Amino acid sequence: MRSDHRHELKTNELADWIANFPEWANKNRTHLVAAAAVILVALLVYFVSFYRKNVVAVGNQTRLTTLVTEVPQQMSRIASATMQGQDESYILVQTEQDLQDFAQKSSNNDMAALALIQRGAAARGELHYRLSEISRDELVKQMEKAQTSYQQALDRKPSLPSLTAAAQYGLGLCEEELGSFDKAAAIYREVAQKPDYAGTTAQAAAAHRLKVMPDYKTAVAFQPAPPKPVAPLAPTIQVQPGAASAPTVTITPQTTTPAPAATPAPQTQTPAPASAPAPAAAPSPSDTNAPKVN
Repeated sequence: MRSDHRHELKTNELADWIANFPEWANKNRTHLVAAAAVILVALLVYFVSFYRKNVVAVGNQTRLTTLVTEVPQQMSRIASATMQGQDESYILVQTEQDLQDFAQKSSNNDMAALALIQRGAAARGELHYRLSEISRDELVKQMEKAQTSYQQALDRKPSLPSLTAAAQYGLGLCEEELGSFDKAAAIYREVAQKPDYAGTTAQAAAAHRLKVMPDYKTAVAFQPAPPKPVAPLAPTIQVQPGAASAPTVTITPQTTTPAPAATPAPQTQTPAPASAPAPAAAPSPSDTNAPKVN
């Protein structure tokens, strides 16, 4: 059969189907309406789920960004308050709980791991910024909380090597703060030498801790404080009685009624101190009781 004849037959079939379509649609109207409804519902469900998924994802990202940035901001605020003698380390406790709740609700392993890593950092920071004295039991309890967060981050198996390295490095910090320097060194060494962690911040930090950690294992001996200089005594002025010349008593002669000659009476004088004797007073010419010189 020639190609032009085949084309003519196909054209006739299409024309017949178009001509008979209204009658066919009228007969199968119920089925067509049902099929159209199913297709429409499927499209609506797809678009709604796609929209909600994007909205929820954006909301989760915004929430996580807020929580992650709150940790260093709160630490800076606590440090400023500490310089003024105020203990505000308690504000990290609520942030720890918010990060834990976010990680439990999130289905994204990377986002959940990041939240758990920041929770571990907040738990360690809350302990470091306390002004009160910390007992060994409190230290162990807080470090166990941080270790749990870092281990949970590893259990979520994040796809980003930087998150895995950060969680493992956090476990090393906990061991170091507990005084388990050998365990901490083993963790740092693994992070610093693992090729998968090349170029990550945690790898550089782990290599640095391996270099400086031996300094913390050395016993520190403090020299006794030098004695405080003795302040010079302020000079005091003491006034001793009788330091000045003792006054002498002069007897004034009476002119009205001459007194009969009598034995000269001793002059009344204030005795001078032994340290500064006063010179004896010479007899006054006007003293009638003074002995006459011939």
